[in-house]
Amino acid sequence: MKLKQKQPRRYIFTQKLDTFFFDVYAFGQFVARFFRALLLPPYEFKEIIRQCYMIGVKSLSLITLTGFITGIVFTKQSRPSLSDFGATSWLPSLVAIAIIRALAPLVTGLITAGKVGSNIGAELGSMKVTEQIDAMEVSATNPFKFLVVTRVIATTCMVPLLMLYMALLALLGAFVNVHSNEQTSFISFIENGFHNISFLDIFSSLLKSIVFGFTIGIVSCYQGYNTTQGTQGVGRAANTSVVLAMFLIFIEEIIIVQITNWFRP
Repeated sequence: MKLKQKQPRRYIFTQKLDTFFFDVYAFGQFVARFFRALLLPPYEFKEIIRQCYMIGVKSLSLITLTGFITGIVFTKQSRPSLSDFGATSWLPSLVAIAIIRALAPLVTGLITAGKVGSNIGAELGSMKVTEQIDAMEVSATNPFKFLVVTRVIATTCMVPLLMLYMALLALLGAFVNVHSNEQTSFISFIENGFHNISFLDIFSSLLKSIVFGFTIGIVSCYQGYNTTQGTQGVGRAANTSVVLAMFLIFIEEIIIVQITNWFRP
């Protein structure tokens, strides 16, 4: 009886490297196919509106709770450090800068990746393994246009709106905490908070949200649309959609922050 010989480590590493570059190439083709389909008719406006409702309105409760708690917790954590230097009057400005520049787009992107990304990956994955996508092609419907393009457009449009909504709720939570401790009025809180906020800060946050929304949509659709191996593949697609989208969000955060810092005076 012959024992199975182990493959050399170098061969295994080369094989994994080839697989990685093949996946990157396939993902690039998927993105290019999306932009081609985006410009060509037919335009599924009803499905885009439905997806915007499913992604945006259905996420409001979670975004509301998370945003309000984020503002309260960040303010409570920042107060002791500022109190040591007698600078609690800077708290509204510190909270506003942190929320608008970083917390609102990043937290919104991560929440959307976990809730919406897994849902899209599992939904398209189940349609793929049950051959519903193939049935759409037979019925003269473009499944890529109907399933992928509409969802990516919806995530790209709704994540910035959810980010703005979360920023407002986080600032409201911060005001509640500041008012309960320093008796600061709402007008004074807003004036001090937005004193150091520039147009570049708001623009960079919107840019982050748009990029995050596109990343969540395209990654989740790619994983779900190319699902294999039955129900096990559906679970893997949902999990990979969340993990990969979150990883890319952090990478994009670093890149966009570095680029915007070049334009700061």
